[in-house]
Amino acid sequence: MEQKTNYLFGMHPVFEAISAGKNIEKVLLKKGLTGEQFQQLFSLLQEKQIAFQFVPVEKLDKITRARHQGVIAMIPSVDYVSLEDAVEKAFAKKGNPLFLMLDGVSDVRNFGAIARSAECAGVDCIILPAKGGASITPDAIKTSAGALLRIDVCKVPNLKTAVFYLQQSDVQIVTATEKAEGYLYDVDLTGPTAIVMGAEDKGISDAIRKLATAEAKIPMAGSIGSLNVSAAASVILYEAVRQRVRK
Repeated sequence: MEQKTNYLFGMHPVFEAISAGKNIEKVLLKKGLTGEQFQQLFSLLQEKQIAFQFVPVEKLDKITRARHQGVIAMIPSVDYVSLEDAVEKAFAKKGNPLFLMLDGVSDVRNFGAIARSAECAGVDCIILPAKGGASITPDAIKTSAGALLRIDVCKVPNLKTAVFYLQQSDVQIVTATEKAEGYLYDVDLTGPTAIVMGAEDKGISDAIRKLATAEAKIPMAGSIGSLNVSAAASVILYEAVRQRVRK
């Protein structure tokens, strides 16, 4: 079966991909690139013996209109991890793994920003629905600052089935919703936990909310009344970090 090739662009994302041991077919570099960041990338390319080619900037611009910084890597399609493998790996690493489930979050830049916070907060796996959710794209990887190349991501056919599997694995399901009665700070996040974030317009589906172990909301003092989903995810994930650090 022919393997589809994707493009990853930007010095930092490409550097992170190589550092994380991802399969890189070839890296295209703009002629005349200089600077410390480029030298670090170029040294890593030579160290890992990854094929590279200096090309005119016009060739890079034909591949993507995004800000590529003169660096584009050709990579095979990113592999998603099965939920079973991700859960087993997470529990083998620590006794209280932290999972993040995104219910209907479809914007790739929001997804990338969430992934960056998730990786920094020590999330073991991000779980996405196969339909109606964001995917790992070059834009998402770039927005994540390479975090999506360092964290397991699962795409599941059905989020309800994934919730059942997590619960059978003794993972509590905590839904982040403004409809909750209690605040985030009242929920114990120190044990094995999956935090569920919903789309900004629809929130978490009723089917998933009904299965939750606990619900939590972020206290709001302003007049807008809600946060961008990536900002909300950061607040909730770092409350988990705070509780776990203090434990």
